[in-house]
Order: sequence, then C-alpha cells, then structure tokens
Amino acid sequence: MLRIRVNGELREFADLDPSMPLLWLLRDHLELTGTRYSCGEGLCGTCTIHVDGQLIRSCTTPASYADGKSVTTIEGLSGKTADALRKAWHKFQVPQCGFCQAGQLMSAEHLLRTSDKILSSEEMDSAMAGNICRCGTYTRIRDAIATAAVELDS
Repeated sequence: MLRIRVNGELREFADLDPSMPLLWLLRDHLELTGTRYSCGEGLCGTCTIHVDGQLIRSCTTPASYADGKSVTTIEGLSGKTADALRKAWHKFQVPQCGFCQAGQLMSAEHLLRTSDKILSSEEMDSAMAGNICRCGTYTRIRDAIATAAVELDS
C-alpha cells in the first residue's frame, strides 16, 4: 500500500502498480489534471510537481517514489511565493496557449522559494531551462519571475 500526502491530504492506494508513473496516479486516480503529460521523458517540464519540496518530473517518476512523502501539484500550490507569481503571471499575461503553465509555475515557485537573492536573467534562464514553452513566452516568464522576486524581497 502506498501512502502519499497530496496537496495536504493523506491518500492511500492499495491496488496500484507502484511502478506506475506518478503523473498517471495524479491524473487518472485523483483527477488532478492540472499536471499535464507532454513528452513522457521528463524533458519538457510540463509534468513538474513538488515532492517533499523538490522539483520532480512526474511522467518518469514511479508512484512508489512518493510513498511516505508529500506531493504538491499546481492545484495545491499556495503561499506567498505562489501568490506573488500568480499576480505577476497575470500582470505580464504570461500564458499564451497555457499548456506548459502549470510546470512553469511549479518550477518558478521552487526557484524563488529556494533562492535568497534577486536573480539575474541568466540565472532565471538556467533554472527554468527544463521547462519548454512552445509559444515562446520566455521573456514574459522571466519578467514575471523577476517581478515576483522583487515583491517577495520587499
């Protein structure tokens, strides 16, 4: 039996193949569809979630990895860093098609939560490099992250 705290709620899975990708547990068993499938190889960042506060690509991570851990999806992302990012995302109209945005926000929240300084454009680009935006809104993403960082720093 797997026991996973998902977005603050303890969930138990008795009849689940532990090798199933965590993405499918979230989407198919818990109906948390904000985390999306795209490349299936952990390369595009669309399926990014947090497990015990660390970035994880859920499409290549077995459900067993999360046993006894805390999982946060875009539906459960909260707090001052997430709020600052959402406000900045709106201000800069970051989403175009929106498909990658959950993964982008999960990565940006982790970046700002674990960083203790205002980041340069290069540092932001490096940290966000694992997230692909097919619409090319990278400049707006960077501007939103920088704006949220300034808000959090004040």
